[in-house]
Amino acid sequence: MLEKVLIANRGEIALRVLRACKELGIKTVAVHSTADRDLMHVSLADESVCIGPASSAQSYLSIPAIIAAAEVTGADGIHPGYGFLAENADFAEQVEKSGFTFIGPTADVIRLMGDKVSAKDAMKQAGVPTVPGSDGPLPEDEQEALRIAREVGYPVIIKAAGGGGGRGMRVVHKEEDLIASAKLTRNEAGAAFGNPMVYLEKFLTNPRHVEIQVLADGQGNAIHLGDRDCSLQRRHQKVIEEAPAPLIDEEARRKVQARCVQACIDIGYRGAGTFEFLYEDGNFYFIEMNTRVQVEHPVTEMVTGIDIVKEMLLIGGGQKLSIKQEDVVIRGHAVECRINAEDPRNFMPSPGKVKHFHAPGGNGVRVDSHLYDGYSVPPHYDSLIGKLITFGANRDEAMGRMRNALDELIVDGIKTNAPLHRDLVRDPGFCKGGVNIHYLEKKLGMDKH
Repeated sequence: MLEKVLIANRGEIALRVLRACKELGIKTVAVHSTADRDLMHVSLADESVCIGPASSAQSYLSIPAIIAAAEVTGADGIHPGYGFLAENADFAEQVEKSGFTFIGPTADVIRLMGDKVSAKDAMKQAGVPTVPGSDGPLPEDEQEALRIAREVGYPVIIKAAGGGGGRGMRVVHKEEDLIASAKLTRNEAGAAFGNPMVYLEKFLTNPRHVEIQVLADGQGNAIHLGDRDCSLQRRHQKVIEEAPAPLIDEEARRKVQARCVQACIDIGYRGAGTFEFLYEDGNFYFIEMNTRVQVEHPVTEMVTGIDIVKEMLLIGGGQKLSIKQEDVVIRGHAVECRINAEDPRNFMPSPGKVKHFHAPGGNGVRVDSHLYDGYSVPPHYDSLIGKLITFGANRDEAMGRMRNALDELIVDGIKTNAPLHRDLVRDPGFCKGGVNIHYLEKKLGMDKH
């Protein structure tokens, strides 16, 4: 068992990790920037260390500052949360080289899955279904590139191998645009990610975004915790997530879940991870793997009863996975709304002082948030200020509880996207279930397809 864990993050995920540590009797170290000294988890942690100014580049993204904080406090493990350095292989490597436990996969596995081309190759070898495409980097030879695109069939999408978060991708509808688009994406990828490699895939027209949560101990044991639907997105950023994914072909679901478990064993995966897929016409197509805990992990916890963050800490402490696949039972349904400090109409960030915060309650309602009366949301970081999660015996009950919870939520002093959520959970298409990834942008009048 780990004795003291440094939480290399901020906001709601830092508080989430702290709570799991406290439940396990693990001492905690909170690191924070000068702008974050008033964060909830900073006052609750056993120790806290200021690691730099407000700029994340000089604080939460500073590997030397975080490792120095671990050294001076005598921490033995570092939990990266999500975002910041969570999927940075160099960080994981430095943590381990400095004699600490990185609570997540090994640096080699993060590198393997962080490069979209090598990740796709690894998944193919494990039998995980992938999107038809260039099977590796798109050749710079123009005729060969045109041949591959013709074989895959238009429309195609060109993606940066080192990209992510919706950046470094371009849809091509006509053959005459392919070569120019490939050059443009290569140049952008080189500038943005330091890696000009691009690859080509079939562009699925109206897919859903379905992902599978896994846990593995790096000692040959792995399980899946079912799936989630994250199709309600704006600019590739998830807005509402739910578990399990509604209206999915059961045989296809079982097959892909088993393949993901096998892939974890094949690559020696350790910790919590998520396989992300596009789902269209009863078929799953692998797009990427997130080698960390995800924002939407609570919906899976609600339907399985398994604490994903506690399992990460136990695995980080060298313990074997204590849960077998047959122990995992999916019960009921859960929905999560991401509450952001932003204008619900134009999505501009809305930092400032929270005059009054009232968290909703009742049966099957969970609020993961670091907000409190008088807390000032800083302008320097991501706008996520909380997550509202509801659970019910079925989807209708979970949605009904979410409608009630959103009506009860009060955040005074700043703008939030709660009005958008109140609209979405009453939207007939979303209430029916199974909407595609373009649904929200079409609703907001942003659609380009």
